[in-house]
Amino acid sequence: MAKLTIHDMKVSGKRVLVRVDYNCPLDDAGKVADDSRIRATLPTLRHILDNKGKIILMTHLGRPKGVDEKLRLDPIAQRLEQLIERPVKKLNDCVGPEVDKAVNKMKEGEILLLENLRFNPGEEANEDAFARKLAILGEVYVNDAFGASHRAHASVVGLGKYLKAAAGACMKKEIEGLGKLVESPEKPFVVILGGAKVSDKITVLDSLLGRAATLLIGGGMAYTFLKAKGQAIGGSKLEADHIGTAHAILEKAAKMGVEVVLPIDHLVADKIDPKARIRIETGAISDGWIGVDIGPKTLQAFEQKIAGAKSILWNGPVGIFENPKFAMGSQAVAKAIAKAVAVNKAFAVVGGGDTAAAVYKFGLAEQMSHVSTGGGATLEFFEGKDLPGVAALTNR
Repeated sequence: MAKLTIHDMKVSGKRVLVRVDYNCPLDDAGKVADDSRIRATLPTLRHILDNKGKIILMTHLGRPKGVDEKLRLDPIAQRLEQLIERPVKKLNDCVGPEVDKAVNKMKEGEILLLENLRFNPGEEANEDAFARKLAILGEVYVNDAFGASHRAHASVVGLGKYLKAAAGACMKKEIEGLGKLVESPEKPFVVILGGAKVSDKITVLDSLLGRAATLLIGGGMAYTFLKAKGQAIGGSKLEADHIGTAHAILEKAAKMGVEVVLPIDHLVADKIDPKARIRIETGAISDGWIGVDIGPKTLQAFEQKIAGAKSILWNGPVGIFENPKFAMGSQAVAKAIAKAVAVNKAFAVVGGGDTAAAVYKFGLAEQMSHVSTGGGATLEFFEGKDLPGVAALTNR
């Protein structure tokens, strides 16, 4: 890797400023509902602790406009304590006299968590003065927040002006894992795209057409493609202003010899509700019914393509997996990918927040080659964009 990593830095006895991405969903009780992003940083934190460093953690949570009591980081600190099995002291600000005082009292092996960075307007504005105040807190800076590295924020790019910036273990794994599919995917390369919107995937679709042999399209976005082909979709998700976009993508794929597999049958519901009536429809979807998952024939076609792949990228669930009645397709796709990894030695990357949440929910995350912690960052990486947080890391 061309950038410095945490293993290149001496952390013994030093205050290590670590940018993490603990932007975790909270449940109705205010507790962490999905801790996968916290777990992803544990190798970095344990490396620092094993080498007698002092950890100062920085993260954001949500999109507050100023201080928002519901977005304080106390639940994050509580969950991290359970996972790391040692105390985590959470502060009530991210800069200022009280923070300076707490940092100066730190001993080897201690962990401090600064308050939500986005409570301070200097974070998202990438203010130099705010970055300087953060930099003073540490002697070594580590970025382990791949999921936030497409943002040019003070804690992501500004700190590199004042401290050497090294990639944490999670960041390193992301760059190398995703980079393998961007730079030299072993063929055949199969891409599975889902999620709600075509508009979220336009640029990455365009980029992947030059590399993938096959595109399997499911989820809500599939219905815009089916509409572009003249098929009735009932009350299914539709981006009417992107029908032309979908048509152009299909035409381009055909010219480039890229196979596009769209759903040929569907699990449909009369409403998006756990108590909904459901049935399987083939081809056109009846009025008053909504496509909520791929059908068994589509799944069989998807499984066949996945079984023959040597490289796989999955971004976006193929159904509304949060509802157990609509999760069959996404779970079966996850199982097919896991089998391709085990049997065919395929290299499989699962990217995007919802997709990662799905494979963790199904208990299959450990069977994937790499589960990305990034949402927008993962997509921008595949689009070939330079992520500000990666570019700001110090070169070797």
